[in-house]
Amino acid sequence: MTDTDLGTAVIVYDDPDEGTVEKRVENENIAYFQDHWIVKRDEDAGGNDVVRRIPIQRVHYVERSVEEFETEVKTLRNQVESFAKNLQSSLLGGGDDADTRTEDPQRIEVEDGRSSE
Repeated sequence: MTDTDLGTAVIVYDDPDEGTVEKRVENENIAYFQDHWIVKRDEDAGGNDVVRRIPIQRVHYVERSVEEFETEVKTLRNQVESFAKNLQSSLLGGGDDADTRTEDPQRIEVEDGRSSE
């Protein structure tokens, strides 16, 4: 396996205890998810990653060095499409075949509730 340099990122955010913080991290140690920036800080004794979730409202900016901007945008687009597909599946039900349903709508006779006598 080759050691690929994925670039670095700088995140500037407000910390309640430290004020404005500027942190430089490897791109592989920062991600945006559910309105939070997630930054790997360390590893615990068990080898688990220790991360800090920073709400988007506290972030001034994130600056990343990327090999190709087009690749970065494509990755973002793929993440959005995946999220949209998961949301559609959750809201409309079904699995992978949800997009290929061809069932016709079922008609149900409804009476107006008045007696026919």
